[in-house]
Amino acid sequence: MSPAPAPPSPWLLRWQGALAGLPSGPLTSRLPLLAGVVLCALMAGLPLVTRGGLSLLILAAGLLWLTWALRTPAGPLGAINSWLLLLLGIAVVATGCSPVPLAAFKGLLKLLSYLGVYALMRQLLAEAPQWWNRIVAALLAGQLVSAVLAIRQLYGDTAELARWADPNSVADGTIRVYGPLENPNLLAGYLIPILPIALVALLRWRSWPQRLFAATALALGAIALFLSYSRGGWLGMLAALGALVLLLVLRQTRQWPPLWRRLFPLLLLLGAVAVLVVAVTQVEPLRIRVLSLVAGREDSSNNFRINVWLAAIDMIQARPWLGIGPGNTAFNLIYPLYQQPKFNALSAYSVPLELLVEGGVPYLLAALGLLVASLRAGLAQLKGESSWALPALAAVAAIAGLGMQGITDTIFFRPEVQLTGWFCLASLAVSRAQAGTDG
Repeated sequence: MSPAPAPPSPWLLRWQGALAGLPSGPLTSRLPLLAGVVLCALMAGLPLVTRGGLSLLILAAGLLWLTWALRTPAGPLGAINSWLLLLLGIAVVATGCSPVPLAAFKGLLKLLSYLGVYALMRQLLAEAPQWWNRIVAALLAGQLVSAVLAIRQLYGDTAELARWADPNSVADGTIRVYGPLENPNLLAGYLIPILPIALVALLRWRSWPQRLFAATALALGAIALFLSYSRGGWLGMLAALGALVLLLVLRQTRQWPPLWRRLFPLLLLLGAVAVLVVAVTQVEPLRIRVLSLVAGREDSSNNFRINVWLAAIDMIQARPWLGIGPGNTAFNLIYPLYQQPKFNALSAYSVPLELLVEGGVPYLLAALGLLVASLRAGLAQLKGESSWALPALAAVAAIAGLGMQGITDTIFFRPEVQLTGWFCLASLAVSRAQAGTDG
């Protein structure tokens, strides 16, 4: 029996492979190498390169993917890519219907540039999976430098650090480090998705120098994140590392008797909760910072966010179906019409609220669909023996951490954080495609 014919490419991607019939040149044969070098430079430079430098690297990644796509016919879309295209389509419509279309168009271009990076990552990882380790090594190198710079700030001039001490907060006097990112919350958001990746690299890499490198990056990254005293960062780190440990335990115990397979993860969770309770009650700086979470409006940071959220809800009620268009430029133009006096803001300080503000209810539903598809792709690796199993579980844990922090902050939309998220999504898309069930 002859094999079944391959399914036709989606009509949206029929342009891919348009130049496949042309003779191959030196550039074509070196596309994977060029893509890998650009992506490694981008991921290593996230916290260290200027915004202008990051923009050039992002543009280079997009152009490389476009060149590669013209030479390579498109395959099946798959669930993750389908949800991404739906998100992009809603963003286009929201831009066209925006009350500030030019500002929204800038946000749309930024979204397209990030999608170009994601597409190049996915293409490279599908064609040459060994680049996952190299991109991770570059990511950890940049993270290690950032963590060292952040920790070193404890022994430098405290005058600069003092600008992040809020005298109106119950945590007044807390010294918060920020490394090269100039913002402790941004430093925490940058580190959250990298920590589970570092832990998986520690488990996955074989040579002792590689493992020592991953272990050092993991330890110093966790210390720097703790010293940022970002409450959302702490919760995100707990969610990311906790989710990864739980997933690894579930994977390792899948052959155990049913009783212990269910009981051991529960005992592990109870033990982790007990350790956290002891730490919060016995370590004073940790206790003070945690208590500020439940201080309500008595804490200035909480009060600020509550007022911004109320203004964002008013914006959503005014335009619930298509929002104001993507990007912070559009937000900055519309938010002053709804803000409460003296509460200026650059975003909605909550990822779900930001999505509703930018693209309305359809945008948020599409993002939730993408989240579910991503989690399904990662959790499918719990039972398999694929070489992508550990990277996929690390990606799921990273998404859990970013999601936890994203409830009360929008640091995710900064390129230093978001591009690591796109790397995790590309890893999940490739792991699903390798399983032969999705793309």
